[in-house]
Amino acid sequence: MNKLIVILLSILVFKVSGQENVNKFRQLKDKLATPNVYRTASGAPGHQYYQQQANYEIDVVLDDNRQKITGKEVVTYINNSPDPLEYLWLQLDQNVRAKGSDTKKVKTGQISKNKDLNTLYYTLKTFGEGYYEFDGGFKLTKVKTITPNAFDSFTVNKTMMRLNLNKPLAPGDSVKFRIEWYYNINDRMEIGGRSGLEYFREEDNYLYTIAQFYPRMCVYNDVEGWQNKQFLGRGEFALPFGNFKVNITAPSDHIVAATGDLKNQKEVLTKTQISRLEKAKKTYDNPVLIVTQKEAEEIEKTKATTTKTWTFHAANVRDFAFASSRKFIWDAMAVKQDGGDDVMAMSYYPKEGNPLWEEHSTRAVAQTLRTYSKYTIPYPYPKAISVNAKQIGMEYPMICFNYGRCENDGTYSDRVKYGMITVVIHEVGHNYFPMIINSDERQWTWMDEGLNTYLQYLTEQEYQEDYPSRRGPAHKIVDYMKGDKKMISPIMTNSESIWQFGNNAYGKPATALNILRETVMGKELFDYAFKKYAQRWAFKHPTPADFFRTMEDASGVDLDWYWRGWFYTNDHVDIAIKKVIEKDKKDYKKALKELNDVQKKALKLDEDFFIYQIDFENIGGLVMPLIVEFTYEDGTKKTHYIPAEIWKLTNDEVSKVFVEKKKVKSIALDPYLETADTDISNNYYPKKVVPTKIEAYKLKEAQKKSVLERVGK
Repeated sequence: MNKLIVILLSILVFKVSGQENVNKFRQLKDKLATPNVYRTASGAPGHQYYQQQANYEIDVVLDDNRQKITGKEVVTYINNSPDPLEYLWLQLDQNVRAKGSDTKKVKTGQISKNKDLNTLYYTLKTFGEGYYEFDGGFKLTKVKTITPNAFDSFTVNKTMMRLNLNKPLAPGDSVKFRIEWYYNINDRMEIGGRSGLEYFREEDNYLYTIAQFYPRMCVYNDVEGWQNKQFLGRGEFALPFGNFKVNITAPSDHIVAATGDLKNQKEVLTKTQISRLEKAKKTYDNPVLIVTQKEAEEIEKTKATTTKTWTFHAANVRDFAFASSRKFIWDAMAVKQDGGDDVMAMSYYPKEGNPLWEEHSTRAVAQTLRTYSKYTIPYPYPKAISVNAKQIGMEYPMICFNYGRCENDGTYSDRVKYGMITVVIHEVGHNYFPMIINSDERQWTWMDEGLNTYLQYLTEQEYQEDYPSRRGPAHKIVDYMKGDKKMISPIMTNSESIWQFGNNAYGKPATALNILRETVMGKELFDYAFKKYAQRWAFKHPTPADFFRTMEDASGVDLDWYWRGWFYTNDHVDIAIKKVIEKDKKDYKKALKELNDVQKKALKLDEDFFIYQIDFENIGGLVMPLIVEFTYEDGTKKTHYIPAEIWKLTNDEVSKVFVEKKKVKSIALDPYLETADTDISNNYYPKKVVPTKIEAYKLKEAQKKSVLERVGK
């Protein structure tokens, strides 16, 4: 009874006089899952970590006359978990385009003031059920068990399908079943989509980029159980690893690009194409044309009435995709990567992509593999493919579909050129995040898009000096972070609920990592920890906590304050110089007289000294390191780097005293725009006119030099 009274009194006192800990440096334990045997406090997989496996044998037919996919698959699902599974869940992603799909129902919008035909067409197509109908979605013709008596029924719930097992699938056991289906291929140019077809009206030809074309197993793990959150169109995919054997039947004049190794090249390629491919495997400087533009132009003039079947095998991948067209030009080259085997970089593109694609696509693929393997792990697959598909950028294991077309006369602008290279790098980079380091895209978009965009920035800068990167440097995220908070979500927000998707899931996390590397941790500590995360979670399913914990564990840097501020809030950086107090030797005449000779000598008081107290104010909410540059009266400069821990006892204001040997003329806070400070007008003493965006851009080289000097590079 006495103990109970003490507890109740403690609660009462806390409510009356206490306050929740709101210190920016409080630990993140309240946000992260409790470590366990599956995921450790260090961020590494635990000693009982497990993951499921799904193996597929797929036969698929591409009907070029009716623009239709027909397929059948045998799935072997292995339960490596310690849990008996009462049912199995599969994803039916094509159902996002089925009649009555929730995707159209939950799409929001307003009546546009424009009354032109294009606006009307978009409105009816997007919001008007019954006005624009596409007969999309999987048409299931057979769902049948192969394992005796495994199940008798199944349930389709929109974009998910549940197999109702007759008895639980025990740990260590497997089940095998068959599914047969067909669906109509969506026209990407008309109704959008991550995959589909593009129609070339003048020639009556098609280019197919095909993905999410088969029923796919959901992830089951220790964090989510079954990840069977409905697919509404934005949140992408969570998939288990497995082995694939896929037969693709297409018109005999098509070239097919796909995930995996081509196992029957003698049956589907000409002797000339095979010879050129062998040459490409030994060529590291420039791509070798396997199918030339002249050859592709001849092929696309007629249509074959026969078919060929291409056979691909892929081991330890989470998904499978392919592209098919009679229009494809094909080139390839070999790539040496850091610490791994040679890899083939390849591109497939129609003549409409040339000369841009022949000049840049495969070279951009190669640079991506070199850079990413340096900062993560050696690329483990035999090839990486870039396929040209108008108005799209989308990724799958070993293959991606990328934007970038020339004008009719073959010319292209710098905007198109760099846009195309950027998309190629980004989508090829997704081979690492999330195809290998296999995060849950349906829940946390930033874990693949943000981490990938960060490495994309490094790759762009290695591809070309002064590459015009859209995202990465701190100053490029300022306009977003100083915007209306009602329209800014914390990074740690589910994919379907994010405001300003690109800035939130791509730009801000990429910038946050870049600032961590360049300003907070230093390159050596950051690069080691980031690489350790990639090594630990390659071919596994990491969570945000695993990333946060690994970055701290491997670097020895407490970053809880950084994750909390940058990832869990929508605060911004705005730190101001509030006040400066100046003192010099003359102000301490009386005190100096009282010093003895030993003290005077130790303090070198025969020289002049100047003391400055700077009061800093945190207006934006995010605590950050203080980078303070003094400009002396003689024109020289000196930069002080003060870690963010200066804010450890207060969130709002701190004071710092500096003792200098020379008189300071002016003081600048964050002079090289390293911290994404949203208002630099309050960063100067005395007050000054802030630099324009153009002037800020010119500070880039000075910023690089400052950072390199600080980290000793």
